[in-house]
Amino acid sequence: MITAVLDTNALIQVFGKASPVARIRQSLLNGEWILAVSTPILLEYEEVVVRYGGQQRWSDVSRFLTLIDSLHGTVRHIGASYRFHTVIGDPDDDAFADCAIVVDADWIITSDHHFDALIGSGYKPQPITPERFINDCL
Repeated sequence: MITAVLDTNALIQVFGKASPVARIRQSLLNGEWILAVSTPILLEYEEVVVRYGGQQRWSDVSRFLTLIDSLHGTVRHIGASYRFHTVIGDPDDDAFADCAIVVDADWIITSDHHFDALIGSGYKPQPITPERFINDCL
């Protein structure tokens, strides 16, 4: 089964109303792949979702993540204890890369080009856009 980390920009897209990449949200609901998260990732999700959508929107997203884990056991919460410093352009993105590397994820679903630093780096997780993830993996 595919394991991936969902960058915050992709999370916002996936949970957007009438989103062209809503297929990713549906595939999570169906238990089609494993979503890897860490506490720093969840805290960033909360911060950004609350900023742009409000507390209720964050409650909806948080309940969704709890639901898919309860239904399928497909949310893997890890304690990333290593810092690999792979994303130079944005140090906040390191939490996503660290989680992906520790969990041995296949992908980091993102539209952020800072993750291009992983390409050819020797680490397994590679960046993939939400659209390409849908076309190539689902």
